[in-house]
Amino acid sequence: MIVAAVPVKDLSNAKQRLVPVLSPSERYLLARAMLEDVLAALCGAGLDTLLVVTRDAEVVELARRFAVAILEEVENRGHTEAVALAQREAVKMGAQVFLTIPGDVPLVTVEEIRAVTGAAVPRPGAVFVPSRSGFGTNAALLTPPDVMPLKFGEPSFANHLTAARERGVEPTVLRLPGLGLDIDGPDDLAALVAEGTQTRSARLLRAWSFPPHPTSPHRGEEKR
Repeated sequence: MIVAAVPVKDLSNAKQRLVPVLSPSERYLLARAMLEDVLAALCGAGLDTLLVVTRDAEVVELARRFAVAILEEVENRGHTEAVALAQREAVKMGAQVFLTIPGDVPLVTVEEIRAVTGAAVPRPGAVFVPSRSGFGTNAALLTPPDVMPLKFGEPSFANHLTAARERGVEPTVLRLPGLGLDIDGPDDLAALVAEGTQTRSARLLRAWSFPPHPTSPHRGEEKR
């Protein structure tokens, strides 16, 4: 059994690094659209159980439109702690394989998720997908779910490889273009618009005429 988890802190305060180019309402709507893109891909991949880890009521309302279960946090303690909670839940459920990806990788596809789950090796094993920068970890698949702890925040990718090997696990690395793009800064938005023709997120940005023409007013200031 494969259990996948998507930790989501909240939507209203998401993506603070995009403050220079998007207004608060735009960041909120983009965070919603990206989460929808991620959940749609995961639900289409035929996994056994999908957990959304959150304590945000708006996230719960959105997630319930998909075939997911809600794993509620008592408090927001960060991405690493949310993933650890999901790992413990996966163990309780008797899962053989645990997968986690963030809610801000809107270019992820069903095929990429299946590529990650298909790379699972007999116990013990670990599969990691780095961010395009090579510093972050945009997907982690563990067999069994508690084979090792996961700790996020750059340079988590290199740290995860080291941690796996210290536990006698030789990690598998997959570099996947869609899953590799996590939306953190303004440059990532341009890549999303260029590559995400089928995603809700890119359609939203195009509706806002993003990226703006160089002579256009500053979007963030204009919208406030």
